[in-house]
Amino acid sequence: MNAGQSAFPPTLQSIETEFESMEDWDERYEFLVELGRELPSSSDEFKTPERVVKGCMSHVWMATCVNPLGHFEIQADSDSLIVKGLLVILISALASKTSAEVLAFDTQELFDRLGLSQHLSANRRNGLHAMVARIRQLAFEAETPEGT
Repeated sequence: MNAGQSAFPPTLQSIETEFESMEDWDERYEFLVELGRELPSSSDEFKTPERVVKGCMSHVWMATCVNPLGHFEIQADSDSLIVKGLLVILISALASKTSAEVLAFDTQELFDRLGLSQHLSANRRNGLHAMVARIRQLAFEAETPEGT
């Protein structure tokens, strides 16, 4: 099923296939920027202080919910295209998963497989880990009934 550019998020498999087909990190970096352009922009009303992901050099805003099917959904935005590209990878990797599956997902293995761990700057890696930590925190809160 290839719905073209309109399908969001792209599948993790399609992202991995693209990464594997690229010869060098410069191509992959450009692909991350292209992915960032696919992330739907959020309204200014979305960009509130409580949605800010702390620990990122760029501004990153994130909110989550559990849809009626029990799947964890992530809405996020950033003022940086490369960070938006990283968000697209995270959203694609975690799409259609429950909160428990999000908590169990090995994002570090994914980053290693895509070469992100070795090619991103230390500041970008720290920001990526901050985004993952925020997703995990929100997934944990979604899994934990209030008052327990």
